[in-house]
Amino acid sequence: MADQEISCRDCGAQFIFTEGEQEFYATKDLSAPQRCKDCRAAKKATRQGPREMHDAVCAKCGADCQVPFKPRSEEEGGKPVLCRDCFSADRG
Repeated sequence: MADQEISCRDCGAQFIFTEGEQEFYATKDLSAPQRCKDCRAAKKATRQGPREMHDAVCAKCGADCQVPFKPRSEEEGGKPVLCRDCFSADRG
C-alpha cells in the first residue's frame, strides 16, 4: 500500500492518508477518512458539547477527583471510581 493523497470534503485541503493509517483503518474495518484532521476535530467538537464532570472520591487512594460520568453507589449497581492516577496505574 502506498500513501494516498485525499481532498477534504469540507475545506478542500489535501491531506495524506499514510500506509500505517490505511492498515489501522483496515483492521478496524473502517473506510478512508473524508475530512482532514482539523475538520474532523472541528466536527467532533460541534457534535459533543463540553463534558460535564462529577465530583467523586477515588476508591483506591481516597483522593477527591472528577469523572465524566455520574458515580453510582454499589447499592445502585455502580462500580468503584478511580482517580486518573490510580486508573492509569491499574491499566499498567
